Amino acid sequence: MNIRKITEKYEEEFLVSGAARSSQSLGRRFPGRECSIRTVFQHDRDRILHSKAFRRLKYKTQVFLSPEGDHYRTRLTHTLEVSQVARTVARALRLNEDLTEAIALGHDLGHTPFGHAGERVLDELLSGGFHHVQQSLRVVDVLEKDGRGLNLSFEVRDGIIKHSKGRGGLLTPEPASCAKTLEGQVVRLADIIAYLSHDLDDAIRGGVIQQADVPKQISAVIGIKHSERIDRMVRDLIGKSLESEVLQVRISSEMTEVILALRSWLYESVYQSDLVHQDFVKASRVLRELFLCFIDNEQLFIEHGGRRLEGDSLEVSVADFIAGMTDRFALTLFNRLFMPQPWRSI
Repeated sequence: MNIRKITEKYEEEFLVSGAARSSQSLGRRFPGRECSIRTVFQHDRDRILHSKAFRRLKYKTQVFLSPEGDHYRTRLTHTLEVSQVARTVARALRLNEDLTEAIALGHDLGHTPFGHAGERVLDELLSGGFHHVQQSLRVVDVLEKDGRGLNLSFEVRDGIIKHSKGRGGLLTPEPASCAKTLEGQVVRLADIIAYLSHDLDDAIRGGVIQQADVPKQISAVIGIKHSERIDRMVRDLIGKSLESEVLQVRISSEMTEVILALRSWLYESVYQSDLVHQDFVKASRVLRELFLCFIDNEQLFIEHGGRRLEGDSLEVSVADFIAGMTDRFALTLFNRLFMPQPWRSI
């Protein structure tokens, strides 16, 4: 019995027009034997889930660096929350849930240690610039499995490279910036829904802000509790997307306005607050010193776990190494290289 074919037939019959179907995937960069149990998108999801880069997300900063509390989000828990939101939306819209999950699980694999502080440092130091979106694609295409990559499908790779909106609009009509699949567009919106709500939740827990500080015009629309905020944004996304005769992934103008307002407010009140910024400055120094040290001493770079892939410059290899570090690995390595160590007598 070929279970994959049964699943593909189910997709053909059940999924809405416009949804991605596994049997119609544009395929992988390098052809390989198909699995008799899993569809191409299920296989991609599993490859991401079992990758080293995915496991390292556990010890990478979301907003707060090396938090002592157990309940603050990390890059891993953020990824799981994005996946949950995206899958809920995909199922409600009768889109391909497996493709949606694969994109969501892989979207932040290229994030640096210390969150966006690390990203800014590498962008400044690397001659060609650095962005976690491109790095996420590089992780799955090249860096995983000792330079062989995960060989993911076109649809998952497209969703990963198109997931970030930065501080721009939520969705863009420009083909170069918008995911080609509806599932990729869902992940893009699920990402911002998840991080806006949980970053606000963590900021309140950490005492950076108080609930009463949140502008009332924002709270009035999306609610006060984390679960309430997620529920209202997700319901708006699902309801608005189902309004048109031909399915379009979109959010109402009122909700869009509130989401953009909340994002701007979080940048000013949380991400750029003195409490968060002071730690980011310290973290930036750690990564800067590591980068410059390894650029000046390739042998030291190799001795501490770095590697050179054929055709890559030393600075690209060093950037790959640093981007893949967890927060604690970067701090431990910095301490080992730049801080006095206890003298060991024999």
